[in-house]
Amino acid sequence: MHDDSALLVRRIARAYRDRVVPAVRAERLPLAVAAWEAPGEPVPFEEARDRSYRPLARGEWWGRAWGTTWMRVRGEVPEEWRRRVAAGTHAVELAVDLGFRGGQPGFQAEALVRMADGRVVKGIEPLNDWVPIDGAASEGAAFDVFLEAASNPDIAQEWTFRETPLGHPQTAGEEPLYSFGGIDLALRDLEVAALERDWAVLEGLLAVLPERSLRRARLLRTLEVAVDVLDPDDIAGSVAAVRDVLAPALAASAAGSAHRVAAVGHAHIDSAWLWPTRETIRKCARTFSNVLDLMDRHPELVFAASSAQQYAWMQEHHPDVFARIRERVVEGRWVPVGGMWVESDTNLPGGEALVRQFVAGKGYFLRELGVETTEVWLPDSFGYSGALPQIVRASGSDSFLTQKISWNETNAMPHHTFLWEGIDGSRVFTHFPPVDTYSSDLGAIELDRAERQNAERGISDLSLVPFGFGDGGGGPTREMLETARRKCDLEGSPRVEIMRPDAFFAAAKAALPDPATWSGELYLEFHRGTYTSQARTKAGNRRSEHLLREAELWAATAAIRHGAPYPAAALQGAWRTVLLQQFHDILPGSSIAWVHRQAEERYAQVAAALESIIDEALAVLGGDGDDEVVWNAASVPLDGAPALGAAVARADGRGSLRRDGRGFVFESDAVRVVVDDAGEITSFVDLRTAREAIPPEGRANVLALFRDTPNQWDAWDIDRHYARTPLPAARVVAVRAEGDVLVVAREIGASTVHQRLRLAPHGRALDIETIVDWRERQKLLKLGFDLDLLAETAASEIQFGHIRRPVAANTSWDAARFETVAHRWVHVDEPGFGATVANDRVYGHDVTRRPRPGGGAFTRVRESLLRAPVYPDPEADRGVHVFRHALSTGDVLDAVAEGHRLNVPPRVRRGRAVAPLVRVDGAPSVLVEAVKLAEDGSGDVVVRVYEARGGRATARLVLGFDIASAVRTDLLERALPDQPADPLALALRPFELVTLRLVPAR
Repeated sequence: MHDDSALLVRRIARAYRDRVVPAVRAERLPLAVAAWEAPGEPVPFEEARDRSYRPLARGEWWGRAWGTTWMRVRGEVPEEWRRRVAAGTHAVELAVDLGFRGGQPGFQAEALVRMADGRVVKGIEPLNDWVPIDGAASEGAAFDVFLEAASNPDIAQEWTFRETPLGHPQTAGEEPLYSFGGIDLALRDLEVAALERDWAVLEGLLAVLPERSLRRARLLRTLEVAVDVLDPDDIAGSVAAVRDVLAPALAASAAGSAHRVAAVGHAHIDSAWLWPTRETIRKCARTFSNVLDLMDRHPELVFAASSAQQYAWMQEHHPDVFARIRERVVEGRWVPVGGMWVESDTNLPGGEALVRQFVAGKGYFLRELGVETTEVWLPDSFGYSGALPQIVRASGSDSFLTQKISWNETNAMPHHTFLWEGIDGSRVFTHFPPVDTYSSDLGAIELDRAERQNAERGISDLSLVPFGFGDGGGGPTREMLETARRKCDLEGSPRVEIMRPDAFFAAAKAALPDPATWSGELYLEFHRGTYTSQARTKAGNRRSEHLLREAELWAATAAIRHGAPYPAAALQGAWRTVLLQQFHDILPGSSIAWVHRQAEERYAQVAAALESIIDEALAVLGGDGDDEVVWNAASVPLDGAPALGAAVARADGRGSLRRDGRGFVFESDAVRVVVDDAGEITSFVDLRTAREAIPPEGRANVLALFRDTPNQWDAWDIDRHYARTPLPAARVVAVRAEGDVLVVAREIGASTVHQRLRLAPHGRALDIETIVDWRERQKLLKLGFDLDLLAETAASEIQFGHIRRPVAANTSWDAARFETVAHRWVHVDEPGFGATVANDRVYGHDVTRRPRPGGGAFTRVRESLLRAPVYPDPEADRGVHVFRHALSTGDVLDAVAEGHRLNVPPRVRRGRAVAPLVRVDGAPSVLVEAVKLAEDGSGDVVVRVYEARGGRATARLVLGFDIASAVRTDLLERALPDQPADPLALALRPFELVTLRLVPAR
């Protein structure tokens, strides 16, 4: 035993790879395979089963991109094999090779396996290639199996992420993608399979144990002896002796101080990404049936799955699989987690939409599975809003899990288990697994990382590890479960215990009764381009959210005032579409072209349905009146109409437009704005304070184009270096006045921009409509506003409030936030004066300081309008886009009002005035977010309000209808245990969210 250590490691690895692994399948018999290719989209099994199948030979190319090929394989288990199965030494299975190219499951060809009677067996993927033939081996010789094989293109291309036309059927072509590797009947030697895991577990430890440690030296020598004992000519005959050699090493107990791992079976399945949602349905069927099959074989397996949408898909498309899931849920081994409709993005959805993720998700789990989830499970979203802790607590959940913050480029999170405090002060117990993956295989390197990186080591020695292939699905494998068994108490490894998530959180809270606190958003220092990519998808989301607000408000008002039917089913359908498309690879703009084109189509369908609901409700409410009425669904008065009500239209207060020596001058009673011959704003004077908002030599309404070539992920990332590569400024084509509108035409890069500038109807803001015909590739377009303010912070609207971020980049944390997210407005101020840039569809922006001519500094706010990434959608954002912005002065509540005005514009219809169903008296900062009828169909009215300024507020909810009772509720509209004496009297803390349920007098 004098081999050099490195040579010995190589010898051990080769023996495992070339001798042990191939011997697991002791014998193989090639099988004849027949195939039928579905001509279009996937078809049901009943339709495919009776088609005419042709022979499919090994090496034959099959499967166009996004196609479905049904394969049928029949055979008979040899009698000798059945005797070995009966003896308990072997198992019979199909070994399937669809043409796998190695790598992780979920990104290439996959298949769902059924028996001839239609029963779903399991999925087939690159690292899970077997089909059990248990019944045929034990009850009879013959078997008849169908595979629904999906030839999904490997758009990840081994993680190189190159530009590709494969992301849409119209551009993917008809060429087959995979060379069929064949299907064999295989005899699995159970004792050799056990040796394979013994060897893999011990060999894996060699990579993490200290070079000069005694444990590593002993393992090396033990494995060296195992290689010597292993007979390459008779693996099966020597396996018992080899296992005897390894047994003492496997029996050595972990150190008393070893880290404890709560292993939770998992399969992160993106509801869309490099595949469309229709393929996600099939991925769920493959993965979930894999898990169910494993549960039959491994009673210790516990599996956690989030996303009510994915369960609903199974209930609709695979009721047999759903029924088996329901049984395992009752048993306690299948654990619904998350409580959301999908694992959504949390930066971009509006407040009410984020609430409805929980209303829809937790409501589904309660109704269909009898389970209330208490853990919010969002491992892979691209940062987490500071509003989320309050929403989580208000939904009835108390724990939160994420993994993505491990991707931070600049700063490492200082905690792994902590209390996360939101903008209102709500706190939620949070775990950020130090294993740094949500797709662990429980290998030695990953578990060592979990132990080594745990920020709470020495205080708490427990962390959670989600194990199972993810992103494209797949889930746990039999090899992972056998690894977990061996690592329950193994020297050199953390102790592994398979555990339910709720049990982990209970143990973690007990182990860490006084955790550290992190306050504010969990900003991801990466993927900043997701605030901007796929602008049409983002515009569709924003418009849908506000149409839903209008539709619910007016439909509820019509139902209470006139007894009109409430379109609950149509509203639920619209909400479910919007919630699905808030998934963290759809709304952020990081999916293939097919996903985003479908999203745009679905948003158009949602808009049509909601406009119809609104029209019908307004017709009921407006009646036969002949007046021109302004219908205002906003939370603030607009155009003379009260918040949430309708009033007779009146003349607006818009001012004038004239030309003088300074350029074009807009003027009203409130502001005077000067626009030069380049179409840029050179002066914005608030006449109420005589304060100039534009700094000397500064400009607003400035278009800027930059090179945008991220280091890694095109659609996901805006990297800091973009600012060092500005491209030539916009070229002015024309500037002319048309009545009270200033029309500006410009060219920038290869694109054209047309703008229409005019004073807002109330005369206190300048409205800017920007129409861009975007023809760029890998460019970033920003619209900038220089503001003569020395702002310490920038207030950006988020759900149910706003977050203030430092403008100066004093720390590495500040510097990393060079691109940030806001909803309808960004507000910057100094004592006594502030300015707002509001928008109707933009999310990304940057706020910086610049030297001010004459001394001091000013603040620059830039809105990110468009990007042009080439992966995964080479044509992302090309075409025409329309943006609306407003520049105004005032305080934060003025900013809130401008955001509402642009996003919930009043409607003018013939009819009669309508008083609001509800209104708030006493505090202008208390806003009504939603008015709707209750989810349970009772006809009760649900009202959601919040405090918007960020301060204490006392107000009263005033009702325009008689009620029998009122209660405060959680988000699921369940009465809270502690009720105030008067539920309509509101005493709110900063940014507090309150839901009330009102029972109408009947």
